[in-house]
Amino acid sequence: MSNTNQDLPLPVGKYAKLDTGLTVHYLDIGKGPVIVWLHGSGPGASGFSNFKGNYPLFEQAGYRNLVLDLPGFGRSDKPDTVNYDLDFFVRNLKALLDQLEIDSCTLLGNSLGGAIALGFVLAYPQQVDKLILMAPGGIEERETYFQMEGIQRMVEVFGQGPMGVEQMRQVMTLQLFDPGQLQESLLAERAAVAVTQPGNLFSTMLVPNMTERLSEIKAPILGFWGTNDRFNPPAGAFKILDNAPNARFVMLNRCGHWVQVEHQHMFNRECLEFLADA
Repeated sequence: MSNTNQDLPLPVGKYAKLDTGLTVHYLDIGKGPVIVWLHGSGPGASGFSNFKGNYPLFEQAGYRNLVLDLPGFGRSDKPDTVNYDLDFFVRNLKALLDQLEIDSCTLLGNSLGGAIALGFVLAYPQQVDKLILMAPGGIEERETYFQMEGIQRMVEVFGQGPMGVEQMRQVMTLQLFDPGQLQESLLAERAAVAVTQPGNLFSTMLVPNMTERLSEIKAPILGFWGTNDRFNPPAGAFKILDNAPNARFVMLNRCGHWVQVEHQHMFNRECLEFLADA
């Protein structure tokens, strides 16, 4: 397990020692109805790097934002003795929400975070008011994801050993339709986290295809997907629309895997309208 989390170029929020034995880090910003922000799985990912351009507006709008670092990421514990599968993430999210005595919340998830949101609402529907999903995982077979250019690049570069800024650039340029939006500070942030991550993180990251269970989800869903996504197939939006009873999607061209970054203002506006709509 890494002991270098304290040295990372990320803001320091709160730490929770969970009854699962892990300590997770999260930012706790604002007061009001709770939104839990669940980031994606790329090397060096953290809640802050995924959502720094979003949650401040949600705070201003009157929401309490729990911006998590998932286990294996950011400032949270990164054990190399666990399987980073969906049940592992859902179990630790449940432990955190129970410890914080949060009975109801909105789950907002990107990529892996979207899959965790889906897995959590299927396991604990009474604890989730609404879902906001950006190109969520968990609705294809593993083989389909590993045929995607972005996933192949991510696994290849991560497997070559410690990632510096240039290696991180090779992965992150595929996240965005316009790589010109990539900030050097973001690459440095993520490269610093990546070298602290366990080698088994991606090899054990097994997420089942939950398409057949989507019909069980009664919570309203607002989804976003870029048609130029090179990590998760955009056609997945229709799987959710065809199966979940209360879902709508915003599809965007000239947009890759990071809707909340590439179309920040539109994303923030649409989400806040959705959250305000009873």
